[in-house]
Amino acid sequence: MAAKDRNQLNRRSFLKNTLGAAAVAPLIQQGLQAAENAATATPGKMERKIKLGAVGCGGRGAWIAGLFKKHGGYEMHAVADYFPGVAKACGDTLGVAGERRFSGLSGYRKLMESGVEAVLLETPPYFFPEHARTAVELGLHVYMAKPIAVDVPGCLVVEAAAKKATASRKCFMVDYQAPTDPHNQEVVRLVKAGEIGKIGAINSHYFAGTFADTPLTNNIESRLRNLTWCNDVALGGGYHVNACIHAVDADLWLAGSRPVSAMAASRLMRPDPHGDSHDFFSVIFEFEDGLMISHRGKHQANRGSFDVVCGIQGTTGWAQIGYTGKAILGGGENGYQGEIANLYEAGAVRNIATFYQAVVAGDYSNPTVQRSVDGALATILAREAGLRHAKMTMAQLLQENQSLRVDLAGLKS
Repeated sequence: MAAKDRNQLNRRSFLKNTLGAAAVAPLIQQGLQAAENAATATPGKMERKIKLGAVGCGGRGAWIAGLFKKHGGYEMHAVADYFPGVAKACGDTLGVAGERRFSGLSGYRKLMESGVEAVLLETPPYFFPEHARTAVELGLHVYMAKPIAVDVPGCLVVEAAAKKATASRKCFMVDYQAPTDPHNQEVVRLVKAGEIGKIGAINSHYFAGTFADTPLTNNIESRLRNLTWCNDVALGGGYHVNACIHAVDADLWLAGSRPVSAMAASRLMRPDPHGDSHDFFSVIFEFEDGLMISHRGKHQANRGSFDVVCGIQGTTGWAQIGYTGKAILGGGENGYQGEIANLYEAGAVRNIATFYQAVVAGDYSNPTVQRSVDGALATILAREAGLRHAKMTMAQLLQENQSLRVDLAGLKS
């Protein structure tokens, strides 16, 4: 991919936009324009409007809410954000009535009880399990960002909520973009059809910059802005769980299961850190059938470009999928190559359209759930193995069942 195209909406540079109220309206306008330009635009005729509530309206939350609005099949019914100014600015731009703009820690529940039928969850991942569980208990469809949780108990809560949603005939989608790309899909199809023989190993990496890591204050309110929470293991899962998970999700797409163990090492290298997340990672996952996956993660300001690639080594050929660059199949009888174009926006647009179609058609198969649970557990396993500089099994992780807690003292209810 040419540098100009790759940087059209660079993920890392985009995500460094602030969560502040002043940034919300421009971000939503970017989202509207992205939807306008996306090649996979949404259906021309909408069967009906889905009443949607957006929980978490800064940064990506504001941007993706704009994509939902532009789709045409959603009525932007309510917004909620911890910060009142962010909720107000987002509500102004989306045309949400003043009485349906909620703030504080309890704003999400007020939104869910305001008459919405579906929710968009874009808060720090620490809050996802409670928000998802509440949404399903209230009979709502759920569209949520990744990772689904920051710890094992949270993963199990989301998994149970998703199962309940399916049983209750509700849709539950987790928003990963790489699996929506048609070239990635074709390469995966060819690999699984045996075009490169049996997969022996998969090698992936996630290279990007850092997030702002400002000094700690009396409570965590300051960590809720500017994606600062990505530096905090309990709030955001840490860099591996929150960011490297894109590459690990692609790995698991090919593996078809969660790993049984991980051997890892990690370290903290960013200058003057205040959050506890490590930012350099080296991991080897092992699977029941003997498959090995190696992953490298680097999150440093010295890396200007965003690069996420998953390489597949087979007995008769090789292949590559990713978030940027090209999807390639080499070797075998038939080669294949295609450019992965502007996936950050195009993938979100595709997922929004898919979610709409699932809701109106009554498709409650919810196919994104299992791999999202597996991916979160795999990255948590790698994070914990990396902290210990040791090998750790998935069985051990699940048995430990460690719960991460965040001190919410001093925050507005």
